Amino acid sequence: MTSTTTPTPSPLSLTDRRKAETRTAIARAAAGLFVRRGLKATRAEDIAQAAGIAPRTFYRYFAAKEEAVAPLYEEGARRWAEAVRAAPAGMSVPEALEAAVRHTLTPGVGVSAASWEWMRTLIRLAESEPALRKVWAEVCQASERELADVLAERVTGRQVPGDFDNVAFAARLRFAAAVASAAVRTAVEGWAVGDASGEGPAELAVANLAALRGFPWGELGSA
Repeated sequence: MTSTTTPTPSPLSLTDRRKAETRTAIARAAAGLFVRRGLKATRAEDIAQAAGIAPRTFYRYFAAKEEAVAPLYEEGARRWAEAVRAAPAGMSVPEALEAAVRHTLTPGVGVSAASWEWMRTLIRLAESEPALRKVWAEVCQASERELADVLAERVTGRQVPGDFDNVAFAARLRFAAAVASAAVRTAVEGWAVGDASGEGPAELAVANLAALRGFPWGELGSA
């Protein structure tokens, strides 16, 4: 397998930061309206008004009203992958996955309890609205691909590109990423539709990750 060194990303420009802030503002406005009014009763124009932008500006960022909440789903998925990447180098992959889960899925630790309640509401909406469920599924799939890259970095000790020359290595890493992602996703979805309050889905996700305990991480490190 060949490897290329990935340069450290440069800080976002002022324009990029403003675009990101606008995208997040639209997402929050959309989420608030979906919760209060429901998806069907909310128009893209309503979201634009709530976000303080023109309707044409809304469509520069999103093709449809359902897509407007994607940044909120993406934020949680990105935080999970980054927590795995940031886990101490001395941790094994299972330990890094578990530490990342406890950090990102415990309300009040990596994320505020209030933010978790918002996420819970949005995931419940996705359960009942096929259009939102599609957005949630697409975000989860993208997160799975990102996690595969993060796991590859941890087991090889090198930064690696998203496409691997070693087909067998890529297939096994993507399988592991799929299992880990499913462990977290199903824990979050199960928690969201349940009645438990105060506690997040961390413990359930950790229990689900037990499915990877026998995975041959050491063998992959020599791929």
